[in-house]
Amino acid sequence: MRSPALRHVLTHLITPLLMCLGMGLAYMGAFVHPEPNHMPVAVVGAGQEAKVLAQTVKDTAGDKLDVRTVPTRAAAVDLLRSRTVTGAYVPSARTPELIVASAASDMGATAVEKVFAPVAEKNGAALKVTDVAKPVADDPTGQGLFFLLIAVSIGSYASVAALGAAGAALPMRIRALLALGVSAVVSGIGAFLAGPVFHLAHHDLAGVWGMAWLYSAGILLIGVGLHTFLKRWTTLTMMVLFVMLNFTSSGGLFRPDLQNGFFGTLHAFWNGAGFVEGIRSLLYFGSDGLGRNVWTLAVWLLAGLAVTAIAAAHERAKAASAATVVVPKSPAGPAGPAQEAEAAEEETEETVGV
Repeated sequence: MRSPALRHVLTHLITPLLMCLGMGLAYMGAFVHPEPNHMPVAVVGAGQEAKVLAQTVKDTAGDKLDVRTVPTRAAAVDLLRSRTVTGAYVPSARTPELIVASAASDMGATAVEKVFAPVAEKNGAALKVTDVAKPVADDPTGQGLFFLLIAVSIGSYASVAALGAAGAALPMRIRALLALGVSAVVSGIGAFLAGPVFHLAHHDLAGVWGMAWLYSAGILLIGVGLHTFLKRWTTLTMMVLFVMLNFTSSGGLFRPDLQNGFFGTLHAFWNGAGFVEGIRSLLYFGSDGLGRNVWTLAVWLLAGLAVTAIAAAHERAKAASAATVVVPKSPAGPAGPAQEAEAAEEETEETVGV
């Protein structure tokens, strides 16, 4: 009796141990050693001197920087506002200037300053830093949006655990409608925190809510659909998709040009990046790039609808197959003690990640 019981416990310990390993690999791999990786910067000037300086900076930095020249300061500001470059250096013998947009990435602005401050010092001049897109005073580092992402994400994937464990007996269409309703509530809480409570969003709060709803609904529908197939492994899968890979690639702390290529690649299409960058576009950059981020979230929502549709078809086929088989009743009633124990264990597994 002891050996099966011990195996049973050890089997259930697999999930939290995998979470420990996965979270360590993801967070430490993404955040522990940030350094520029093909970070795009610009040197302002149309003459040969600007081109030589740009090439010198590139030769010194290697793969850490991608350096271009732009003819005018106004063109450099446009590139910053579209988040095409992280910083732009304006050479001058007396007042060299570095232009940044810290609302796009406070860490990126700091990294660019470390690159160009020594360039200015070689000419014996102090570097003037001009910020063309500052975060609001209530969120001076601009990282509040990352923590908003965490709040909305946890509300979403934790609700998947509740719907999966407690709502498994409901038809899929009811669970899907509940997912859409819960996502509206979760996004409402997110907008409430971002606006009236912590003042991260001083305008366009309705837009923030809309993007939070798209983001949350996609997670919930994917999770509700996956639960049909994965059961107690759903929580671990959701944590991999929407915590380990999601938070680390969102750009909320470090944009992809301060991370390795893996997280930079995920940033291009993962839903957390669409959420964070979309809200940045809305709040700080005149909606520049907003359309692309909304489409990213919409594609994830469509993926969620597809997964729930497949799960619904699977459940209907399984129910039709079971209807042709006569199942004897257990002494304890329709569920029986074994089934009740299994359901309780599954509910425990579902709540581990919460």
